[in-house]
Amino acid sequence: MPSTFTTADAVDFAVLERNGFIESRHVGAAVVLAADGSVVTELGDITSPIFPRSTLKPFQALASMKAGVPLRGPQVALAAASHVASKEHMDVVRTMLDAAGVTEEHLQCPEDWPQDEEARNDLVREGKGKQRIAFNCSGKHAAFLWACTENGWDTSTYLEPSHPLQRSVASVIEEYTEEPVSAWGIDGCGAPVAAVSLTGLARGIGKVTRAPSDKHADARAATIATAMLDYPWAVHGNGMENSVVMEDLGVVAKSGAEGVLVLGARTGASLALKVLDGNSRAATLVGLTLFAASGAIDAEKVGAVLEKVVQPVFGGGRPVGSLRLAAPVMALLD
Repeated sequence: MPSTFTTADAVDFAVLERNGFIESRHVGAAVVLAADGSVVTELGDITSPIFPRSTLKPFQALASMKAGVPLRGPQVALAAASHVASKEHMDVVRTMLDAAGVTEEHLQCPEDWPQDEEARNDLVREGKGKQRIAFNCSGKHAAFLWACTENGWDTSTYLEPSHPLQRSVASVIEEYTEEPVSAWGIDGCGAPVAAVSLTGLARGIGKVTRAPSDKHADARAATIATAMLDYPWAVHGNGMENSVVMEDLGVVAKSGAEGVLVLGARTGASLALKVLDGNSRAATLVGLTLFAASGAIDAEKVGAVLEKVVQPVFGGGRPVGSLRLAAPVMALLD
């Protein structure tokens, strides 16, 4: 059976300390690439395949735009988003569905409650239940449907790997990562998910984030990178990790399920990591630290951001410990 790297090929990323006792450990692999694609930092196995999960969304959004979808402003960011389904998020997705000439019933992502508390409470007060538009991938799915209506493609099979749109997604992923997809699965939202290496994933993200300053780059990739930074609230949510990182540091940040994170600077420097146990709580701490240690971002600014997004360990309602970096990551700061 195909698989990702093992614990033997991983390194210690972070530990969770409670009252002076190390309670949990997170291990994984990570790579930082320079703008030219050369490896700056390497921890663990960066060549074995992983499922990047939602970190593939910029490539999926690019495939939709290549298919003729005229996304604008926050619509671009929502197409690449894992949003919390705030009222603002769902309103933008509805503009995309309206423009495509379809309804929420055409979405094939699962029904879900909004992660946004106010939006969820509104649904409860209105006597409504879970909604497809509240699923965190609904923006991507709306862009998929819009691509179908722009091209006369079947909207009922838009998630099938053989669908013209999904074949285009596969082509974009291979073009930007510069490697063949080694395996396919079905993501949580129902869309096909490609397995690529951390190195390939970082390479692809770097191409997207440097596109605005690269005269040879696809203008649609430049639009995606610019929109994600112009509308960081749309990519995740106000106060959420990815959005805070983009707002405060000016780097593209996109999380994926099962402990995956990518970062991309305007220069084209990029990072991809996977926490092997699938828990994402250490991803931003480790990712920003590695990116700062490589010189891709300002280390002093990173400290202020981490204070916002890394929560203390609580006991009885008060802080009793912390999530902190393990030795292999700390060593890079010397």
